[in-house]
Amino acid sequence: MPRPAVRSILPFLVVLPLAAGHALAAGTGTPILDLRYRHESVDQAGFARNAHADTLRVRAGYATSAWHGWSVLAEADGVLGLGDGRYNDTRNGQRQYPVIADRPGAEINQALLRRALGKHSATFGRQRINLGNQRFVGGVGWRQNEQTYDGARLQLAPLDALAIDYSYVDGINTVFGPDDSAASSRANPSDIEGHSHLLQVGWKLAPALAASAYHHELKLDGIAVGATAPYGTLDSRTTGLRLEGAQGAWSYAAEYARQRDLDSNPWTLDSRYRLAELGWKVRGVALKAGVESLGGGDGPGNRAFQTPLATKHLFQGWADVFLTTPAQGIDDAYLGATVPLAGGSLQAWYHEFSPERGGGRYGDEVDLSYAHPVPGLKGVAGLVKLARYRSDDPSRTVDTDKLWLQLQYTY
Repeated sequence: MPRPAVRSILPFLVVLPLAAGHALAAGTGTPILDLRYRHESVDQAGFARNAHADTLRVRAGYATSAWHGWSVLAEADGVLGLGDGRYNDTRNGQRQYPVIADRPGAEINQALLRRALGKHSATFGRQRINLGNQRFVGGVGWRQNEQTYDGARLQLAPLDALAIDYSYVDGINTVFGPDDSAASSRANPSDIEGHSHLLQVGWKLAPALAASAYHHELKLDGIAVGATAPYGTLDSRTTGLRLEGAQGAWSYAAEYARQRDLDSNPWTLDSRYRLAELGWKVRGVALKAGVESLGGGDGPGNRAFQTPLATKHLFQGWADVFLTTPAQGIDDAYLGATVPLAGGSLQAWYHEFSPERGGGRYGDEVDLSYAHPVPGLKGVAGLVKLARYRSDDPSRTVDTDKLWLQLQYTY
């Protein structure tokens, strides 16, 4: 019996070869090849041993050229574990080490059929969905096994200043896959079934003002907000509005959202999301400061504002201490800079974390990275990156240091 996420894509795999044959007749298409080697190490309080992972992600596929507006893309990922694998990949049971969620294995990353007609398009099958800045829905591209979605997506542009984006999702292939084991928990399944609806409408209201309104209904089967929480506790409906723009060297963003439960959720949810951000850029140097708040919830258990489908590594620090919002919520005050340096890009960020409710502090974090193309090797780029989190309350969070060394080739 195929796994749930495989079952949901089987009809598209049957159609793809026929559609690809027609599309190939119109042109040569584009091969896809991406190789990413990464060393990751984690030093986390509470563990006697540090985690060390060396992995190679191999991504290969093919995107056909369009034939009467139809095109096909098929892509597979394989993650290879190199060395002795001294880390907890959430499946191998090596709990004496901190988690590095890069499980060796292979699966279909994308397999889709797309119909494009002018500024409109419809996409069917397994696909990448990155909405806006990926704060609520994204592909978690930082992990070696990307998160992709099974379903249908409709993108319309009825006016130059108006864009409508709707997706129906019945399967999610998470970063923890491609399979489960006895070490899996209800908080980290490899695949999630359900019936989710993602609607986003964007308006360009003025040269310096764009608005994005969204409503997401997440029906996520087989997953819970925590390893001991009831199933269905991530079933939610989130409605929000984001305003953003730029004027000269200045940019800004402001956002507000409310999250409530669906009928299928055994818990009552009602929490808020708030964001205020200001940026400044001159001569290639970009500075940004902001405050992001994910509200806590009322009642027993963790009923805080959650973003289970987000690319969370982009937010609240690279140490990934707050992948699940604590029950008391979280306020993140941050300041960062991106600076061109010696042909590469240097980033530096500072975060201060505190509960949204109840007072006190969680801790603070410093993040640094430097990315640079490798001279003489076309398509190859290197990255050095580190995160240093220091806890002010060891009963709630722990000191965490992470280091990454990465080489990536993109064809």
